[in-house]
Amino acid sequence: MARRGRGKPTHPLYELTLARLLEFWRSPGSVFWVFIFPVVLAVALGIAFRHKGADSIRIAMVGGDAALTQTLSKIPDFEFLELTEQEALDRLHRGRLDALIDAGPDLFTLHFDPTRPDGDAIRLRLSDALQRSLGREDVATISEEHVTSGGGRYIDFLIPGLIGMNMMSSCMWGIGYAVVDQRKRKLLRRFAATPMNRAHYLLGFMFSRMLFLVLEVGLLLIFGYYVFDIQVQGSILAVWGFAIMGALTFSGMSVLIASRTENTEVASGWMNFAMMPMWLLSGTFFDYHRFPEVVHPFIRALPLTAVNDSLRGLINHGESITSLGLEAAVLALWGTIAFFLALRFFRWQ
Repeated sequence: MARRGRGKPTHPLYELTLARLLEFWRSPGSVFWVFIFPVVLAVALGIAFRHKGADSIRIAMVGGDAALTQTLSKIPDFEFLELTEQEALDRLHRGRLDALIDAGPDLFTLHFDPTRPDGDAIRLRLSDALQRSLGREDVATISEEHVTSGGGRYIDFLIPGLIGMNMMSSCMWGIGYAVVDQRKRKLLRRFAATPMNRAHYLLGFMFSRMLFLVLEVGLLLIFGYYVFDIQVQGSILAVWGFAIMGALTFSGMSVLIASRTENTEVASGWMNFAMMPMWLLSGTFFDYHRFPEVVHPFIRALPLTAVNDSLRGLINHGESITSLGLEAAVLALWGTIAFFLALRFFRWQ
């Protein structure tokens, strides 16, 4: 057992956790990447994809008369640009123009990109505007009632994903890389001669991550609330609970990767190998339902997907804990298997 001065002996797990905390706070780079960088990323993406209603449609017309152009230009959200046909086509190919109207005597040709997410919407709005400007009358009156759904903005989607991504990255690099670095510097040989066992050593890393987790999640949630008005619709205790489960899972994966690795370059490769599929597939920056449905079961089995889905369900949609049983099972399975395998294969040198 470790001792502090002449007082009572303290448990090795306490001393190891405290040492990890002090080591972290004395590293400005670690503080930046764990706490500051996610906030900067949220600000940049939140501004770039802020909710501002429908964007104006940038249009150019060739061959039409002045009266038609003037009529169309009065329609809200239509922005007409005075361009030659060649300039318009060039901008259209570069994505700087939404549509080009080639007006003939009896035929209007719409040039637009149908592969764009809003391509069909642009075509329908332009077709409707042209028909109305030429005298078409609607046979029915349609009223509109606008409903704003909770969690419908991109920033609402993004913040839970950033929490999950930051949690995974900080656990992988903060634990796995540190263990391998200590083995490379022969420090683990000295630890092996102390009264602690391998479980104390690995749990010391994991418990220190739990303490940092309170600040990481709290900082992003508070930032999202005051800057982007993100409301936590569900139980805040459930949010913390799933965040802790996610951190334990990623911590177990990181110590498994570091259990026998002797080289930091090799460890970096294995950590990137583990994280890269989750960065791409788990829905951090875009919805994974865009992928073919056949791969959805595989994607939902990834731990980062479980973290992102559970946090979004709780924060944006107010889901209950009972409805997130699959996500909890995925995290528990990954975390339990990874940690016990790490204890089985871990070596000091």
